[in-house]
Amino acid sequence: MTAAPPSAAYLYERVRRVIPPIEWPAFSDDIDAILALKRERNAVILAHNYQTPEIFHCVADIVGDSLALARKAMDVDADIIVLAGVHFMAETAKLLNPDKTVLIPDLEAGCSLAESITAQDVRLMRQRYPGVPIVTYVNTSAAVKAESDICCTSGNAKKVVESLGVPRVIMLPDEYLARNIAAETDVEIIAWTGHCEVHERFTPADIRDLREAHPGVIVLAHPECPPDVVAEADFSGSTAAMSDYVGREKPKRVVLMTECSMSDNVAVEHPEVDFIRPCNLCPHMKRITLANIRSALKENRHSVTIDPQVADRARRAVERMLAI
Repeated sequence: MTAAPPSAAYLYERVRRVIPPIEWPAFSDDIDAILALKRERNAVILAHNYQTPEIFHCVADIVGDSLALARKAMDVDADIIVLAGVHFMAETAKLLNPDKTVLIPDLEAGCSLAESITAQDVRLMRQRYPGVPIVTYVNTSAAVKAESDICCTSGNAKKVVESLGVPRVIMLPDEYLARNIAAETDVEIIAWTGHCEVHERFTPADIRDLREAHPGVIVLAHPECPPDVVAEADFSGSTAAMSDYVGREKPKRVVLMTECSMSDNVAVEHPEVDFIRPCNLCPHMKRITLANIRSALKENRHSVTIDPQVADRARRAVERMLAI
């Protein structure tokens, strides 16, 4: 007989440093129900690093940044995948698991980057720069991926760009990620003008103010931040790279210039580190809640579908990235 899943009461020990006891009763019923539904329906939950701690640490089976979720989605042994993240992530999971049911708890969980570019835009870029390969960030729709040569994430963008062995590439749609990668490589990068509505709000003045208020603080910045913010930081990397940095370097005091739930999730694993939290929330990520994860599992909603012709081409772009 398979052992029963841990109860919500047991799981609270994981998150007690970041969720006050007075808030826990509002989560516990949903957590117990989700654990039971996962078992009953042979389902797994994939959660991005920007999900809140009660999701990330208490109901998720697989967690990480976009690259980690894309890789691990391919090895999922389940009938149902629930993507606790935004829509493009659910589409990517479906691309890599076409025979599985992939659910997104809220159809309105979008992304400013994904919405900044269309498939027609990519076709026009290809006409304008004939023969130049197109590298597309995973933070895009399946339709945009289908028009691309290869995908990338913030964690592997430089490696992907240089793997093509060409002097010039088009990199879509995040302008700041493209400019930050361009500073690290000899490959000429043609950028689009999309921005993440969370990361574009950080400024160099924010970092200087944090250093003044918290002497000795180590500043880690996501590469979706503007280049002048990255230049002011002590380290720049994907959410996975930032988490690894904290675990490896054990800074006494640190600030993560990214979506603010990230700090809560990393803090759970590193109680010895003092996290300063400049709180820029992603409104799209925060559309995912325990309540709608529970509803997704109970009512089989909302199932992600992709036009097969689009899916085949988009899948190739993702698989080329994963093969590097």
